[in-house]
Amino acid sequence: MTVIDDGSKVGTVRPAKVAFASFVGTAIEWYDFFIFGTAAALVFGVAFFPTLSPLSGTLAAFATFGVAFVSRPAGAIVFGHFGDRIGRKKMLVFSLVLMGSATVMIGLIPTYDQIGLAAPILLVIARLLQGFAVGGEWGGAVLMAVEHAPARRRAFYGSFPQAGVPAGLVLATLAFLIVERLPDEDLMAWGWRVPFLASSALLLVGMYVRLKVTESPEFERVRRSEKIVQRPIVSVLRFQWRPLAVGVFTQAASLVPFYLVTVFVLSYGPKELGLSREKILLSLLAACVLDIVTVPYASIVADRVGPRKMLIYGSVYMSAIGYPFFWLLQTGNGWAVLLAMILIVTIGHAVTYSAVAAYVAGLFPADVRYTGASVAYQMGGVVFSAPAPFIAVTLASSIPGYWALAAYLATACAATVLVLTFSKTAKVSH
Repeated sequence: MTVIDDGSKVGTVRPAKVAFASFVGTAIEWYDFFIFGTAAALVFGVAFFPTLSPLSGTLAAFATFGVAFVSRPAGAIVFGHFGDRIGRKKMLVFSLVLMGSATVMIGLIPTYDQIGLAAPILLVIARLLQGFAVGGEWGGAVLMAVEHAPARRRAFYGSFPQAGVPAGLVLATLAFLIVERLPDEDLMAWGWRVPFLASSALLLVGMYVRLKVTESPEFERVRRSEKIVQRPIVSVLRFQWRPLAVGVFTQAASLVPFYLVTVFVLSYGPKELGLSREKILLSLLAACVLDIVTVPYASIVADRVGPRKMLIYGSVYMSAIGYPFFWLLQTGNGWAVLLAMILIVTIGHAVTYSAVAAYVAGLFPADVRYTGASVAYQMGGVVFSAPAPFIAVTLASSIPGYWALAAYLATACAATVLVLTFSKTAKVSH
């Protein structure tokens, strides 16, 4: 049993059970999120923007992918507000329902040829709802895992919802690998909708798992001590703005490389390098399967050396790996493409992302932690993730070779290293 300061009990706390529930729910939500990115790279340019040129259609499809990052901070604020006031668990359940509903909606939207301009408008609305749901998902899942965990194992238990991200990507990639085997006519007519509609079944699984866990003991401490903050976002912006800024820049080294690989390369590889979509998807799938395992293992090291140092080590590695990554891709060799994916996703992403949950959660006190951690993570997405595919497409189309892409990746990672190394706030943990 977990005993609160006043001697009362909140129930049996099983960190492993909570961590597993966070993993399952997060995997499902990110499956919903990532199938949009895959569809944007492979299908949406033709289905929703057929009047544009191939390049403009790709950019428009990536823009719809990016609009989710506009609503993610809003979701972080709203879910964070209620998560800090009425509890983490309730918000996690609601975020899952909202995400599943928006994903099924995408699978039902007619194409541009069927209803004209209304099609991309509905697509954008559904994507905004997805972003709003994800805005509340990450912070809640991470806090449930971290706040149930022993102090010296927070990175390890916090890594389970982090591992849910590559797990969601694996599910999304598998779904599109299956439907992509359909004839092009069937894929464009109805096949791409199947992964979105399948979310309804996954939603039931996620709901069952999440409803079984107990509330965070640290939130219960705050509630029982009557220290509930009335306006968490105001408190964060007034008193926690330095940790908030640190939390935003912490994301650069994990998010920019990850979104370059999982979104941009799906379009860049076939169109610019002549790689088959299946070769890229299979290599990405293998790297993500390994990432599900390497993230928890890397978190064990993070618990030993400290999450901040782990993030610095991973960021330095990521900044150096960009040029070799793109060089391996352009060889066109299947094994080289697989190695490229492993270097970024299985190794680099695992080292950086495994420490993010414990580190960002530790930047904020418990009474505003849901809001602070969620807004920091989602603003990191706005600043670094959303523009990454668009910037990469622009660089690739305007500057010959791939050195500019590698330089972009290195610059983003350097931002994380500088903030974590020289900011005094970065060295404080609650």
